[in-house]
Amino acid sequence: MFKKILVPIDIAETTLAELAIKLAAELAAMDSGEVRAIHVVADLPYGLGVLLPPTLATDLEASARFSLREITAKADLPIGRSSFTVRTGVAYHEVLSEARAWRADLVIVGSHNLSKTPRLLGSNAENIVRHAECSVLVVRAHEDQAGTYWLVPPIAS
Repeated sequence: MFKKILVPIDIAETTLAELAIKLAAELAAMDSGEVRAIHVVADLPYGLGVLLPPTLATDLEASARFSLREITAKADLPIGRSSFTVRTGVAYHEVLSEARAWRADLVIVGSHNLSKTPRLLGSNAENIVRHAECSVLVVRAHEDQAGTYWLVPPIAS
């Protein structure tokens, strides 16, 4: 079904990230597929570089790598069938570039519930859906009364 699944991860939104990577792991397991997580560190504004520590960009990337390693470890992905990468730039541009370069079959992208805006998706998710050359699955986390988060409602048996 899907041999290569790319999962863009916002390390600031770990609940959605963990759910998305677990879903990717389950889909990949159906067909011995691979999962790659990606986080995009935003470019620092040019004029701000003078005011910020010179190691800030490197520190942000190192922090992102550490977080991605933790998130992917929780998903129990098989060794050799999971990877992660950190890129710098505009989020949707870098996700689309990685999807093309890695030849992803599916991108699983999380979207926040934007109840106060007329948009259905966030701008990054919308641009990924609009411009991806492969299938895209948009997921939203839901919280039940017990405080448990899920992507797909549990099926009563």
